[in-house]
Amino acid sequence: MGDMTNSVFYAKNQRNEANHAGEFGCTLEELRSLMELRGSEAVIKIREDYGDTDGLCRRLKTSPTDGLPNNAADLDKRKEVYGQNFIPPKKPKTFLQLIWEALQDVTLIILELAAIISLGLSFYQPPGEGIEACGSASAGVEDEGESEAGWIEGAAILLSVACVVIVTAFNDWSKEKQFRGLQSRIEQEQKFSVVRAGTVIQILVADIVTGDIAQVKYGDLLPADGILIQGNDLKIDESSLTGESDHVSKAPDKDPMLLSGTHVMEGSGRMVVTAVGVNSQTGIIFTLLGAGGEEEEKKEKKGKMQDGNVENNLNKAKKQDGAAAMEMQPLKSAEGGDGDEKEKKKANMHKKEKSVLQGKLTKLAVQIGKAGLVMSAITVIILVLYFAIEKFVIEKKPWLPECTPVYIQYFVKFFIIGVTVLVVAVPEGLPLAVTISLAYSVKKMMKDNNLVRHLDACETMGNATAICSDKTGTLTTNRMTVVQAYVGDTHYKEIPDPDALPAKTLDLMIHSISINSAYTTKILPPDKDGGLPRQVGNKTECGLLGFILDLKRDYQPIRNQIPEEKLYKVYTFNSVRKSMSTVTKLPNGSFRMYSKGASEIILKKCSYILNAVGEPRVFRPRDRDEMVKKVIEPMACEGLRTICIAYRDFPASPEPDWDNENDIVKDLTCICVVGIEDPVRPEVPEAIRKCQRAGITVRMVTGDNINTARAIAIKCGIIHPGEDFLCIDGKEFNRRIRNEKGEVEQERIDKVWPKLRVLARSSPTDKHTLVKGIIDSTQVGQRQVVAVTGDGTNDGPALKKADVGFAMGIAGTDVAKEASDIILTDDNFSSIVKAVMWGRNVYDSISKFLQFQLTVNVVAVIVAFTGACITQDSPLKAVQMLWVNLIMDTFASLALATEPPTESLLMRRPYGRNKPLISRTMMKNILGHGIYQLVIIFTLLFAGEQIFDIDSGRNAPLHAPASEHYTIIFNTFVMMQLFNEINARKIHGERNVFDGIFRNPIFCSIVLGTLGIQIIIVQFGGKPFSCSPLDVDKWLWCLFIGLGELLWGQVIATIPKNSLKFLKGAGQLTHKDEMPEEEMNEDTEEIDHSERELRRGQILWFRGLNRIQTQMEVVNTFKSGTSFQGALRRQSSTTSQHQDVTNISSPSQVSLSNALSSPTSTSAAATAGQG
Repeated sequence: MGDMTNSVFYAKNQRNEANHAGEFGCTLEELRSLMELRGSEAVIKIREDYGDTDGLCRRLKTSPTDGLPNNAADLDKRKEVYGQNFIPPKKPKTFLQLIWEALQDVTLIILELAAIISLGLSFYQPPGEGIEACGSASAGVEDEGESEAGWIEGAAILLSVACVVIVTAFNDWSKEKQFRGLQSRIEQEQKFSVVRAGTVIQILVADIVTGDIAQVKYGDLLPADGILIQGNDLKIDESSLTGESDHVSKAPDKDPMLLSGTHVMEGSGRMVVTAVGVNSQTGIIFTLLGAGGEEEEKKEKKGKMQDGNVENNLNKAKKQDGAAAMEMQPLKSAEGGDGDEKEKKKANMHKKEKSVLQGKLTKLAVQIGKAGLVMSAITVIILVLYFAIEKFVIEKKPWLPECTPVYIQYFVKFFIIGVTVLVVAVPEGLPLAVTISLAYSVKKMMKDNNLVRHLDACETMGNATAICSDKTGTLTTNRMTVVQAYVGDTHYKEIPDPDALPAKTLDLMIHSISINSAYTTKILPPDKDGGLPRQVGNKTECGLLGFILDLKRDYQPIRNQIPEEKLYKVYTFNSVRKSMSTVTKLPNGSFRMYSKGASEIILKKCSYILNAVGEPRVFRPRDRDEMVKKVIEPMACEGLRTICIAYRDFPASPEPDWDNENDIVKDLTCICVVGIEDPVRPEVPEAIRKCQRAGITVRMVTGDNINTARAIAIKCGIIHPGEDFLCIDGKEFNRRIRNEKGEVEQERIDKVWPKLRVLARSSPTDKHTLVKGIIDSTQVGQRQVVAVTGDGTNDGPALKKADVGFAMGIAGTDVAKEASDIILTDDNFSSIVKAVMWGRNVYDSISKFLQFQLTVNVVAVIVAFTGACITQDSPLKAVQMLWVNLIMDTFASLALATEPPTESLLMRRPYGRNKPLISRTMMKNILGHGIYQLVIIFTLLFAGEQIFDIDSGRNAPLHAPASEHYTIIFNTFVMMQLFNEINARKIHGERNVFDGIFRNPIFCSIVLGTLGIQIIIVQFGGKPFSCSPLDVDKWLWCLFIGLGELLWGQVIATIPKNSLKFLKGAGQLTHKDEMPEEEMNEDTEEIDHSERELRRGQILWFRGLNRIQTQMEVVNTFKSGTSFQGALRRQSSTTSQHQDVTNISSPSQVSLSNALSSPTSTSAAATAGQG
């Protein structure tokens, strides 16, 4: 409901505005409508209403040169009238709400019901107990202790449910707190330069007010809307708002409108702030998204009021996704108009999007639930029949009316036994195990530089089969360094010694680099001793400045001598020029221009080159061709980017026509050509080798040229010479995958992607197309699970589309982080490998837990069932059963779910969707150990008194004290579980079950702790636990039988699993389970029950077993809480990852599209962010 705050905020501003409009010359409404205009319309409007920008500044009571007076009262008044520069975050969910959400889980609901029935029945004392005639032949089944302790069972189940719920809610709550903390930390670091009282100061973005004069420069993300007062060559990337990738030129007389959330790509300037917070363009869109979310929530509430049937849940899922569909609008990909069709296609896709583990657990739980129900039903039926036949057929007693309550009591008791069997069968520890395992992994992954935003991403990552990675910054260090140079007719393969270079050339080179680069680019000392110097600003320029420092010179004195104001003319770098030139006036009045740029471009404009003694000599086209062949191509093939540095002198008079750029930038003299390397991160080749060994294909998708990309790919080990692979650029890729009409065809993509390893010069659309093509492909048996890394705003769609999106924590934009599932806090590829390891570990932990849990379940159910049917009394009493339940659920989930991952996890291929959760090996272990335990228990039950020479505990008279016989059975049972827990640590049939056991202190302490408590229970438990103390001799026998589990485990390990063909795995996702609904029958009625369960599972299990549903809220808070600088934040409804998007036509979407569409916003981010 937190979205309300936005609308309330706006309404409040409207009221304030009416009161205060008189004090300033413009109302809030006027400024809002002014900011909706673009280009010449805006210029005309300003001219009509205010005369010019100075007039507007006067009305806003501010000075274009000195800014606002730094007067607190005035600033507060402005905040009151025009609003503050922040968007109020959604209110976080309260702890109670989180608890309520955790309670929605199916398994928990079944348990709650069982517990409540069991509790109610334990207090039910029917009359007529004294009627002897009714016969109490089998009334001895309940002794006094049992009837007194009858309530314990129900209470204990409720306690375990409470445990699960509180743990889950606490997890979500602490994660939400972490995200908010992280967010506020980010916000406190964001500052911006404004002019106040004539001096330039840095203030927090949230403190900017309407009327402030802000200084904008290259690389800034604009924090508020404003109107340009003065600008030099200012170009803005407005793609985050309009979807247009072309940079828009801004000038006070042409298009002065600057919008929040857009990036300054070139130049600099000053603007007067006209709208902040919810009134800025981004804020308005954000409010719309918020309002949209609110409507969705209302719809959802209505949905919940109706019966929670499957269809309803499905619709709800679709509604929630209306928001998701809507968010994609601002970042629509190049196909512009056909967004709706794409959304429809996407709707079908979402059936697949359920995480692998979720699907398998859903299936398994349905299977176990059915089995448990059948067992408990049979138990009840057998008991009732046994009782009826004994009473009314054998003893031939009539049914007396006064005996009815007594008979009912019997039936009730049988029902309780049935419920006990069901409770033992349902693995209530599963939700807890999954929660603990995921929460533990997420906490540990933080240490491995993975900030997990969606819990299930962590597990999906374990099944990844493909990673599409960026190059710059992920595979490489993003620290440009000059490693080769061609100076004075010599090609140096490493940094030359400064003394070896001609003094004149060296001087020119140092001046050229120092002056002809943005003065904001600097190299600062390292943060910590021994670290690398920090590079600030444009990385290529940093590389060149680093070259100066390597030559034992310094750039700062030269910049101090010729400050930025003294530069005569600057031709800034842009993607068309591919070069930058700066003109300075020399002391004698003449001019010198320094140029630098891509070597093939600058060399074409060079007519001279400095020779070995630093004198210019003629440079002819054939010299150039030879240089390209001998210097530039060899550098490019080593993965270097080549930059040429040149200069030209002009006479003082006549002064050249600086605007005629073509005449100015020609006849240059080449000073040198340098090869800049972005070195591969040292740990990357090893990480990629691990991925390949683990069955994961790594593909590089980059904007760089193909030679450099191929060279880096070879260095990383993505491609190996002699292999059959594809390295192509974006143009070739599109030629291969599109038909004559220019449409992408899946069959064509299927021919390309399996061999594709490097995609160079790719646009964001290419990246999205590739990811979608791999995910949709049915060419290989398994559906591919794709992870994608991205850092730019334009990577948003690809990150969203992928199964797991990794955003860069350092270099990533806010939009990329929004769209991602995991944030790499160190931008490093090897952290992705850690994520794979943790993901596989989660999967294995759950499997280990299941192997252990199901062994206990099978044995306990069969013992309870046969015991109830043969002796009409379970050998394991209810309270003992709960202690066993506690061991196998809570403790085992803690012990087995916190196993740390090992490198061996990366030695196998991903499990994939078709492999059952419980493999044949695990099935073999479960049945093998089950047989051992049953044989032991039944031997003890029916022959224990002879073996140990003690009184038989069977058919003991009413209210008899606990027998040693039954205590031995209970104790042996627990010992076997303890040792079997050690067996359960290995699920792939390994022999050494103790391997790495001491690396997991939690496991060791739990096993020892359980043993300690068991001793106390047996020796001092007495009546409540139905135990009688045992002597040392009997204890040793119990321990010995327990140890037998380890030996038996070795025997089981020797049985080849292939000889057990009859064993089937359980919890397997068949291909049908993951086909889009369309491809299954159109008619939903024909889907079988488990399929429907699965479909419902998409929502219910999303909330339940995996304990993931609440993460959605957390993430939403993360989003709405963010300061809105992040170029339009798409408020992601994370449910979109799991559910269908179909009905996307909500009113809020229409208004959103209108808000977003500017006259030019039809085609979208096709070429954004090249390079």
